[in-house]
Amino acid sequence: MSGITRLALAGLMATTSVLGLTTFAGAQDGTPGGTLRILGTADIDHFDPTSGALVTTNNFLRAVSRQLISYQASTDENVRITPEGDLAVEVPQPTNDGLTYTFKLRQGAMWNAPSGPRQITSADFELGIKRLCNPALGSAALTYYQDLIVGLADFCAGFSKVEPTVEAMKAYIEANDVTGIETPDDETIVINLTQKAGDFIYMLSLPTAAPAPVEVLDYMPDGPDYRANFIASGPYTPGTYVPDSQLQLVRNPAWSAESDPLRKAYVDQIDITFGVQPDAALQQLQSGDGDMTYDITIPPAILQLLTATGDDKLMTVSSGNTAFLFINTVSDNNNGALKDVRIRQALNYAIDKTAIVQQQGGPTVGQPVHGIFGPGVLGYHEFNLYPSPEDKGDPEKAKALLAEAGYPDGITLKMPFRNQNNEPAIAQTIQASLAKAGITIELTPVAPADYYSKFMTNPVNTKDGTWDIAPVGWTPDWAGGSARSVFQPQFTFNGTHQTYNYTDYNNPEATALGLEAVNATTPEEVAALWSKVDELVMADAPVVPYLANKVLLYRGPAVQNFQPYALGVQGDWTNVWLQR
Repeated sequence: MSGITRLALAGLMATTSVLGLTTFAGAQDGTPGGTLRILGTADIDHFDPTSGALVTTNNFLRAVSRQLISYQASTDENVRITPEGDLAVEVPQPTNDGLTYTFKLRQGAMWNAPSGPRQITSADFELGIKRLCNPALGSAALTYYQDLIVGLADFCAGFSKVEPTVEAMKAYIEANDVTGIETPDDETIVINLTQKAGDFIYMLSLPTAAPAPVEVLDYMPDGPDYRANFIASGPYTPGTYVPDSQLQLVRNPAWSAESDPLRKAYVDQIDITFGVQPDAALQQLQSGDGDMTYDITIPPAILQLLTATGDDKLMTVSSGNTAFLFINTVSDNNNGALKDVRIRQALNYAIDKTAIVQQQGGPTVGQPVHGIFGPGVLGYHEFNLYPSPEDKGDPEKAKALLAEAGYPDGITLKMPFRNQNNEPAIAQTIQASLAKAGITIELTPVAPADYYSKFMTNPVNTKDGTWDIAPVGWTPDWAGGSARSVFQPQFTFNGTHQTYNYTDYNNPEATALGLEAVNATTPEEVAALWSKVDELVMADAPVVPYLANKVLLYRGPAVQNFQPYALGVQGDWTNVWLQR
């Protein structure tokens, strides 16, 4: 479900507010040794970087794999989303009018191969890209690369016809190349693109773009044999593994600190325990019997206690996830009232965003948002085309717009909502705030499993007016320069209906600026262009943004240098040290 509130690909992290935390300006000399104890509820979805799709899994992949580009773990929001060379010696500037990227590989970066440590080469990177579209278990991120790297679409078209067996897939990969990837020598990678893409560097930070050792061709992608014979490039490698129970990560003997500018690897071992319930996990962290969590949300009652006591081991991080009301401009409900921008603007003025934040848990876990981009997306900036005092709504301004549009007595709208967690309470909060402006909301609960898959993504429901406004959420797919992954799926229309652009919304000027932003190559230019896109879209008011969600992180008392890693939305396992 692409960016829908999903746990998946991430693009994440921006503003950090630290409650009593001592902020570390950069890497410090830590204390090596010890075992880091991680507590989680569910097992890791994939060991294979090619198919890894959950944000939580990115923390595991950070420890055992490396990419051309990655990020420094940091509490500094700008440092955290700035791409840096990982396997690549540096982040290159594109040549050939923005169409060609040339990378030099860092020497001393090794595979923990069965025959002994072996240098990671340019051919390994091409192999990793080839595996993205394997017919057995491909990558959820394939669409970002497939039409962008010259020749990859053709390579994947041929691969799709191959029988999904180890032998057939190996034969196809060995017999075919991606024409847009050149490997003139073992340490040089040249990637040619079909069009300029200023966010291409960020795409290369995803674990799905990691190089792959040739040995993996002898195993089914992410199968039991692959896992049992895992070949690491990061500072740790899997040791004992009992599915759904525990996973042990031990030091990778082929890794050297000199070859890795982003991971210090202080701890000797990482023990992950699965099947731990949230209440029990937090109790273990508080007592010092555990160190960090893996996929656990802090229960509200415990969060309230931690906040009230000013616990200095609690950290709040913006995830890039935003929630908003999508407005149905397609149906003829109310004589097509929502096609009138004044009605849509009235909705933006009427909503009480502060009340929604309080319902969500308060400023600790969310903040009002006024555009399509949330904190952590390059292009996010503070602006508000529909301001109200303290973000509590302006009912009188909304009423005036309704009257101007021909609805002096108000309007009645239908709003579905996911019947899950606190979403019913948020729906009621929205209903109450809009009522003050004369907007009556008829609420319809929808089963969580059906809300997106069957209800919102069914164009018939939109056309028939089954809904007028609907709360939805979106998370960008990578860190920093991820505006494309927010704007393109939801706010562009090229004549073909896209799943999550529910109303085929289209603003040609915004789309043109978005293309300029994608083609831009400096962060400053990218940010300025996407900022304009955000304001153009919000001038049309196709949505009512109301909440930027934050993630709350907690750690045990022994954990030092707790620096968040952008793609994992968690303290970086490879940079913490222990003080027991």
